[in-house]
Amino acid sequence: MSRKTKMIWDFRGPAATKTAEHHEIHLKEYIVIEKIPLNITGFEIINDLHAIAYMVVTDENMIAVRDTLKPHRATLYEE
Repeated sequence: MSRKTKMIWDFRGPAATKTAEHHEIHLKEYIVIEKIPLNITGFEIINDLHAIAYMVVTDENMIAVRDTLKPHRATLYEE
């Protein structure tokens, strides 16, 4: 079984939630265009001024996604 990584984009400020929500749309589009096997995305509100968008990838796709989309950080994904 391949390890899964959660790629994270941080958004801050009063528009953080809307920006993270919109960014997730683009992550979903990228998955379709690049035919990425996993389709796990989302956004989370951390607080009033901080939200994140994320995408989960396997090790096979991690480098390509990292280099193309430049996430701010990443963590191992556990279901």
